[in-house]
Amino acid sequence: MSVRDAVLANLKKITDPVSGQDIVSAGVVRALNVEGDTVRFVLEVDPKQAERMEPVRAAAEQAAQMVEGVGNVSAMMTAHSDKAPPELKPKPRPSETGPQAVPGVDRIIAVASGKGGVGKSTVSANLACALAAEGRRVGLLDADVYGPSQPRMLGVSGRPASPDGKTILPLRNHGVTMMSMGLMTNEGQAVVWRGPMLMGALQQMMSQVQWGALDVLIVDLPPGTGDVQLTLSQKFKVDGAIVVSTPQDVALIDARKGIDMFNQLKTPIVGMIENMSTHICSNCGHEEHVFGHGGVASEAETLGVPLLGEIPLHLDIRVAADGGAPIVVSKPDSQQAEAFRKIARDLITKGVA
Repeated sequence: MSVRDAVLANLKKITDPVSGQDIVSAGVVRALNVEGDTVRFVLEVDPKQAERMEPVRAAAEQAAQMVEGVGNVSAMMTAHSDKAPPELKPKPRPSETGPQAVPGVDRIIAVASGKGGVGKSTVSANLACALAAEGRRVGLLDADVYGPSQPRMLGVSGRPASPDGKTILPLRNHGVTMMSMGLMTNEGQAVVWRGPMLMGALQQMMSQVQWGALDVLIVDLPPGTGDVQLTLSQKFKVDGAIVVSTPQDVALIDARKGIDMFNQLKTPIVGMIENMSTHICSNCGHEEHVFGHGGVASEAETLGVPLLGEIPLHLDIRVAADGGAPIVVSKPDSQQAEAFRKIARDLITKGVA
């Protein structure tokens, strides 16, 4: 019998108090992964049953630990509001309906893009560090579950602790409090989840992470207009969205869709940022527009939203991000860092951040 099969066999001995079945047959156990002597899995539960299910989580972790060859076990609870049968789900009180605020967080700003590869995560990391440098208390949630990059960009490693099995303690660097699914998995390990699990993970990272007192929480969204964007806007009070795009027409087509999505969700658009706007040759000083120039400014004017800034295409920005210290931190006096600092100061002046 493989280690995986042995773990599942032990988990089948634990009863789900909601359905009365064992937790494997009830579909509570998800994303079981065995890597070396480490076992990780998720218990997908109704958020209303989280306290009731905590002993089950502890028992499941202990059961997996008893399997020969298993050294480390990580069992997390993921809240999914549709997990329990309708008749077992308590009716929400009026105060619980609609988007909720995150305790201790004054404002939530989503950073989005219509398509991937436009530098949205780089902008998010630098913007967070720029706001922190201006004296704001900043949090950064890496909500790009399939492609989390903020741990690398902010130079953060290690696994977040959970003293009570419910609250997750985020990590911190460069003055920014950060949480990412990338901290919960091994580097190179794929997250193979369906939509409901994505939505549950987002809700858990928003509401169960001990963010503390923050002036602003920046949420680095995945590209596109999918489950994560929808869940964030419907479940939490998002104060505004920033849409990042490169100047070329292909990127702008998708950026329009992103803005239309936020308009449908009644989320205010803070503005647009043109990334990779212009490139200046480090040898001769010649300025060239690799992806075009001014496309985002024109689009912002057409859509009636502010243009927050234009970020140049520069090698130092990429090198700094890969090195774990965004350009705002590693070269704070550079023109590239100043582009981000200016956006941060403008957001503070407008009362957005």
